[in-house]
Amino acid sequence: RVFKGQIIANTSDLAGAPIHASTSGTVIEISDQPVAHPSGLNAPCIVLQTDGEDRYAESHHDLLRDHHSLDAESLRACIRNAGIVGLGGAVFPTAVKLHARPGIPLHTLLINAVECEPYITCDDMLMRERSIEILNGVRILRDVLHIEDCLIALEDDMPVAFEAMCAALGGEVSDGIRIIRIPAIYPAGGERQLIKILLGKEVPHNAYPLDMGMLCLNVATVEAIFQAVAHAHPLLSRIVTVTGPGVKEPRNIEVLLGTDLSLLIEACGGYTDDIDRLILGGPMMGFALHSDNLPVTKATNCILATTRQAMPHSPPAMPCIRCMGCVRVCPANLLPQELYWHASAANFDKALEYDLYDCIECGCCSHICPSNIPLVHYYRFAKDRIGRIQQDKLQAQHARDRYESRQLRLTNKQKNRQEHLQIRKAEVSSADARRSIINKALDQAKAKKSAH
Repeated sequence: RVFKGQIIANTSDLAGAPIHASTSGTVIEISDQPVAHPSGLNAPCIVLQTDGEDRYAESHHDLLRDHHSLDAESLRACIRNAGIVGLGGAVFPTAVKLHARPGIPLHTLLINAVECEPYITCDDMLMRERSIEILNGVRILRDVLHIEDCLIALEDDMPVAFEAMCAALGGEVSDGIRIIRIPAIYPAGGERQLIKILLGKEVPHNAYPLDMGMLCLNVATVEAIFQAVAHAHPLLSRIVTVTGPGVKEPRNIEVLLGTDLSLLIEACGGYTDDIDRLILGGPMMGFALHSDNLPVTKATNCILATTRQAMPHSPPAMPCIRCMGCVRVCPANLLPQELYWHASAANFDKALEYDLYDCIECGCCSHICPSNIPLVHYYRFAKDRIGRIQQDKLQAQHARDRYESRQLRLTNKQKNRQEHLQIRKAEVSSADARRSIINKALDQAKAKKSAH
């Protein structure tokens, strides 16, 4: 039996986040279940049978708390315990991002509300409905982390959200916070691309914004931080865009984590007759789902129901003609064709030499390729294989360390046993020598007595 907001799984891994019950009910199973992933494979899941009461524990108090008593460490602990991750797509634990680099103080807070990929409007709707909560989250971060400058970036095709944010702030600039509109050009929502647009700075290879004193967070993440700090609410729900020509009534829905995707489609009037595919994410970075019987996760920002007319299937891939079109459109200034050749040949070391992990998987290269090569799929494959290889190496190293430790224990045990035996032998030998001397002395005494 669990209550809403109760932690039902935890981790000691810094790159992980605790899992909370998104509603009250009973945990009935822990097993492998289908999840939304490009591989289509199952993953370990906690199955919660809801009771319909949606009830918090009696100890939970929904009271506004003052954040001015928090320091940076307690803020990070609060965010971690609330299970907050980046809600812009990367789902990286937010508490980890708040660790400033030694000797590099944070001076700029960037709030990313740029949804440049078509169809996705969940952040747009969030700013319309909860602009005050977002700004309060910004103030919490700014006050606790002692950040001077704060920029909130959104696209110029979000006029309603822009007006709502300006109304809540009292203007485009106030109290050290600036609201900035940028052109809706894909993929301006990338962290590094946004920093380049707003500040004219480039984050070096193998570096992060924190290394330059900048903290970049998604707007939905900031709102979740406010709910965690001010109301002690963990991350239990998120806004999901359900859209596309394949669904009858497109809309944004706030939905509890773990909810079945089919229920979202049902809430939007169901599928149209010409539905072809269901995509998680946008048309550029999203991937097709094999089923709608999958749970909403913290990474679920958009469910795109498409038709064959709106998004035709790609024709078969042909050989690369080295047109360099992918190089011209890459926002990360990579060499996509080189990455493709090395990834397809499973030459992962060379792929790393060409900065594979700098790829943001925006899909521009795949979209522009005249040979219809699904380039991003190869990059994702390479990243996944490299991750598995590194994990296998860590496990092998762990096993090797355990084996060597065991061998050392056995060797020390055998050595101690031999030393103990030698000591015992020495003691026995010494005792025998003493007994021999005593016996000899007794014999001498007896012989002397007999002589008299």
